[in-house]
Amino acid sequence: MFSPAASIAAAPRWRRRLIALLTGAVGALAMAPFGLMPALAIAMTGAIWLIDASVSRADAKPAAEGHGKSRVSRLIPAAARRAFAAGWWWGFGYFLASLWWLGAAFLVEADQFVWAMPLGVIGLPAAMAFYPALGFFLASLLWTQGPARILTFAAALTLAEWLRGHLFTGFPWNAFGMALGGNLLTAQTASLTGLYGLTLFAIALFSAPATLAARPLSLASLAPTGAALLALGAMFSFGAWRLAAAPAPTPRVPGVMIKIIQPNLAQDDKYRPEYKREIVARYLQLSALLPEEASSDLTLLVWPESAFPFILSRDPEAMAQIGDALPPGVILATGAARAEEDPSYRGDAFEPASGRLEHPVFFNAIQLVASGGLLIGAYDKSHLVPFGEYLPFEAAFARVGLRQFVSIPGGFEPGPGRRTLNVPGLPPVAPLICYEAIFPGEALPQEPGAPRPGLLLNVTDDGWFGRTAGPYQHFAQARLRTIEEGLPMLRAANTGISAIIDPYGRITERLPLGAEGLIAGGLPQAIAPPFYARHGVLLPLALWLICNIVGIMAFLRKTHLTRRQQLSSNYIRLLS
Repeated sequence: MFSPAASIAAAPRWRRRLIALLTGAVGALAMAPFGLMPALAIAMTGAIWLIDASVSRADAKPAAEGHGKSRVSRLIPAAARRAFAAGWWWGFGYFLASLWWLGAAFLVEADQFVWAMPLGVIGLPAAMAFYPALGFFLASLLWTQGPARILTFAAALTLAEWLRGHLFTGFPWNAFGMALGGNLLTAQTASLTGLYGLTLFAIALFSAPATLAARPLSLASLAPTGAALLALGAMFSFGAWRLAAAPAPTPRVPGVMIKIIQPNLAQDDKYRPEYKREIVARYLQLSALLPEEASSDLTLLVWPESAFPFILSRDPEAMAQIGDALPPGVILATGAARAEEDPSYRGDAFEPASGRLEHPVFFNAIQLVASGGLLIGAYDKSHLVPFGEYLPFEAAFARVGLRQFVSIPGGFEPGPGRRTLNVPGLPPVAPLICYEAIFPGEALPQEPGAPRPGLLLNVTDDGWFGRTAGPYQHFAQARLRTIEEGLPMLRAANTGISAIIDPYGRITERLPLGAEGLIAGGLPQAIAPPFYARHGVLLPLALWLICNIVGIMAFLRKTHLTRRQQLSSNYIRLLS
């Protein structure tokens, strides 16, 4: 009788690795821009069978090895080793298929970086694959052949995903929960559980069909898939109910009008200082700052990250040009590199235009400019992108000719932490520069006693990655923060996707990837903090503990039955 796990276990090593690689790669189709949830079911079901095969191979091997160590002491390490290897190949396939677009960044300045493309396209997926490998390893230690192994696997792989989002500055890109987070209906569950709760659900729900391979079929083997379908239906129903109960259109903050500019500048042009005048002129032209707007209700103008190939605050000509164009009462929030003389600087992030710096340090910032060219505030990015904005182990990598992508001497310095931006005429603003928008639970300022923000402001430059899956994935992850926090988002991206998003994740205004232009609209009102915003990981942690308890109890029961069978066998041998 055909058994997927037995077939995998009997296959040659190269074929087992290929099965794991391809199975993991299919899961990438569940991420943006495809959003094919069934693809993750194929990947997760395959993962269960890969661990089944790892355990069954380890179970068969000791019988041929003769005497020595006890059967149990040999079984667990062998199963864990094989599961770890299967998990690495599975994870490598998933990350290779979902992060291939990173290669586009190496082609922007191909003469300097194309040689290093394998480090990003292959090296990063290879490194990230160790997290699923860890999840497979941990799951195999408590593995059973019954339906409970679904929850064991969900708990172990969710822990590995949480570690991926936190260790070594964290990289939670395309967490498995985004298969649910990319759909507006199922994403509403994030208001209760956040991204890691969605990840636990996604792993458990989409791996449940693995039990259908059990022969003979029984109620116990059918139950997980039935329960998964019911749970998925409940998520869709909750999302539909939550959106139907929300006012449509979302109420706007009175007297506030926003303009977001998407210049669609070529990446290899926007960092050339010789294009300075053309770039500023293009921004002002797209912004359509007409004299009659001085009497309109325009409140905030938003330009994307890294808008200028120069230090804006230290360029009097550009500041005067922008300041003269801004009508009174209109504030410009723009991405712009910022420089400071003092390398130990950690204070308030704004300064008047001044003279030349002798020993500058640089910050990736959002700066606020008022009419007349007055700088009234800024936020310095605190969670920088490794290799993009700074070079880890700089001395070692510099010896082989590698530097960060952004041409800043020494790279950017991190800011002092998440802070509120106070913009005249707007509620308190939670700024998020590019990469910072992908971290669940870290979107809001960490200032004790600070008021709750009224909006998220995300400026980014995804032009490094062209028209690939990367900008779509980034947008989907940023949008999920609105649902988790119950806050609207203003998002300005150089090449897209720019949008105004309400606190339910609904897009009220949008510019597609690769378009040039502006969007204008009101600011959606924030809603009361959802459960996740108030209680953080409380609910997902409770669900994770329940999965662990069920898995441990099933494993202990299996161990107890195995020992009873061994005792009975020994007793029969003694009698005979």
